[in-house]
Amino acid sequence: MNMYDDVSTIRKPDSLRSYVESYLREAITSGRFKPGERIVEREICEMLEVSRPPVREALRKLEAEKLITTLPRRGPVVASISSKEASDLYAIRALMESYAVAEFARLATDSDIEQLGEAVKALHDNAKSGDRKGLLAAKAQFYDVILNNCGNDLVREMLLGLLTRINLLRSASFSSPDRLPKSLAEIDEMYSLIKARDAARAGEIARLHVSNAEKAAMVVLEQQVAADSSQ
Repeated sequence: MNMYDDVSTIRKPDSLRSYVESYLREAITSGRFKPGERIVEREICEMLEVSRPPVREALRKLEAEKLITTLPRRGPVVASISSKEASDLYAIRALMESYAVAEFARLATDSDIEQLGEAVKALHDNAKSGDRKGLLAAKAQFYDVILNNCGNDLVREMLLGLLTRINLLRSASFSSPDRLPKSLAEIDEMYSLIKARDAARAGEIARLHVSNAEKAAMVVLEQQVAADSSQ
């Protein structure tokens, strides 16, 4: 399968730019488009059956999100992330997510917690089926429930602003063969503590969850750097 396959799975939204943007963002964060891979405007236009203006607008938006970078004489390519950038991102994520989880445990309604349980179930279902794309979507759903009901709009806004890059790193951490079972176990423990309204402990497990994800992602990133340097 080449980098432009599977376009039929993307539903066309109202805006052509949003359509192109959604396709490219999903392809990058799911790992189908690899770091350093060139994005050819003409091929995107032909494959999605759109003109160049919406493609260029989408590329500019994704460049602002640091998912794409434009290189001299090469044009737009999928951005790479350094170990330092990843470490910085995980540090911010750990602070904000531990706070958000603790506040969710304290403030969430029974209905909110039930929705969170549905997201946890979706995570397990997609893990059993081996659906990596579905797994990332379920993880996003899990955090959407927490961030929409943690009572802090600023934390929600900041984390949502980092969501695409977090998904990129999450995809890398899931590449570690031992990480997924441990990740699910941590989420199960977090969910149990939330149901018990143990805000402090739930926040601690959220921080541990991010720390362990960082360790797994760093191993994958270092392997990618080593592979690139050997070519």
